[in-house]
Amino acid sequence: MWKKHTKRWLAGVLSIWMFLAGSVPSRAEVNVSTPSAILIEASTGQTIYEKNASERRSPASITKIMTLLLTFEQIEAGRAGLQDEVIVSAHAAGMGGSQVFLAEGEVQTLETMIKCIVVSSGNDACVAVAEHLAGSEEAFVEKMNEKAKQLGMNDTHFVDCCGLTDSDEHYSTARDVAVMSRELITRYPEIYQYTRIWMEDIVHVTRQGAVNFTLTSTNKLLKQYPYTTGLKTGSTSKAKFCISATANRDGIDLIAVVMGADTGADRFKDAQVMLQYGFNVCDVYHDNNEEPLAAMPVKGGVDREVPIAYQGSFHYLDTEGNALDQIERVVELPEQLEAPVKAGQRAGAVKYLLQGTQIGEVPILVTGDVDKAGYADYLRRAIGYFLL
Repeated sequence: MWKKHTKRWLAGVLSIWMFLAGSVPSRAEVNVSTPSAILIEASTGQTIYEKNASERRSPASITKIMTLLLTFEQIEAGRAGLQDEVIVSAHAAGMGGSQVFLAEGEVQTLETMIKCIVVSSGNDACVAVAEHLAGSEEAFVEKMNEKAKQLGMNDTHFVDCCGLTDSDEHYSTARDVAVMSRELITRYPEIYQYTRIWMEDIVHVTRQGAVNFTLTSTNKLLKQYPYTTGLKTGSTSKAKFCISATANRDGIDLIAVVMGADTGADRFKDAQVMLQYGFNVCDVYHDNNEEPLAAMPVKGGVDREVPIAYQGSFHYLDTEGNALDQIERVVELPEQLEAPVKAGQRAGAVKYLLQGTQIGEVPILVTGDVDKAGYADYLRRAIGYFLL
């Protein structure tokens, strides 16, 4: 079993942020100028701070978080690969707004396109990827909206895959953006290989020849805030300035979403304020439950025992200053199970107690089937004993 109990940094060591922001927000108050914002902890999904987080707003290019999520899902499923050749259509090449100036007919690998989307927020690259994965941008957008429903993003609807549109039908909320951001970084942490890039060159190869092009990150937090890991910026005249900012300190992953800030500087400042507040007040207990459990005895079954396993890991977020190293872990299992037993059946649980109060549990499940023994089974067993 691997446990990690992250330690809160006390006042005094605030490094670059203190120089930039001037002060540390108190536990009682977070002052952000943005009209809509939320701060969540990634492993638990718990909200630490929010301000009008369910207000529907134009998401601009943070729309691309959903495009990236679906891209990595396709890669995981084996329906796409990082070395896939993505051909740029006339439609994709004609995208306005932020772009990496792909030419019609140009070919880039899917991995290069991911960099173009993540680092430089290329609308042209985003549309090219959508077409590559779904055949058309429209078909891809349908998948985006389906995924949003699956994730419970009930206040989100997409019209395009990149966020360029200012249509009233293209909207999301800070809360929903946090949900899809969490899904992306927890399921596919390899995204950080790209979101941490500040500058990188790609090569445009067209009929006119090969030309180097430098991708430069739109996320200035990479230079301004030392714990930054990502994720995505966005801005249009309607959306104003947005960001879904991710950061990690001492094993704690936070997501701060800002929507509708008046200036780019405001969005970065407000994201930092929320992130620093989160790191000041948060402590997280992790138990990955990786150690194997002994098989459970089975009464009256064709087999005498059945394997069991934890359903998953346990994460607990504390913002009250409790001593998380005092958390007690208690495994509760019966002496035996009674046949028949089916895979997925609950056998027991590991419970977590803090100061005598249960703060959560993880079920322990049966991982195999054991049918109820019949007369013939008992007869074979008896003969086996006799032969031995």
